[in-house]
Amino acid sequence: MNCPPEAVFRVLADGWLYPGWVVGASRMRDVDAAWPQAGSTLHHSVGVWPALLDDTTSAVTWDPPRRMVMTARGWPIGEARVTIDVKPFGAGCLVRIQEEAVSGPAKALPYVLTDALLQWRNAETLHRLAYLAEGSAPMSTASDSEIT
Repeated sequence: MNCPPEAVFRVLADGWLYPGWVVGASRMRDVDAAWPQAGSTLHHSVGVWPALLDDTTSAVTWDPPRRMVMTARGWPIGEARVTIDVKPFGAGCLVRIQEEAVSGPAKALPYVLTDALLQWRNAETLHRLAYLAEGSAPMSTASDSEIT
């Protein structure tokens, strides 16, 4: 991403932005005051109206600007452990997301099927996260001589 790791974590820290970068999340219902500290919860809906399901995502680990781990619920599909790792890379950062089913019917699906679906979904999720993080990154301060 073309932003510092801190910009990514500013987006992750704002629970109200969750549906803006997570594919499938459609709206926020509430954000715990302690978000994104471990144990705090986002209350969101997934799907599209009129087939919306209310569910939650909980913070497990909050270690800015390096790592965040969450448990995302999506019943009746199940729960997933989502890990976001961020490392400085050149003038920006490298962001990796890993998602693994930890309970529910999705855990019983063949890895080949879930891996293919998650690769597409998480690529789009990272694309959306980049838009938000890069848009919130501080602008460089070019001098007048660099502009003309």
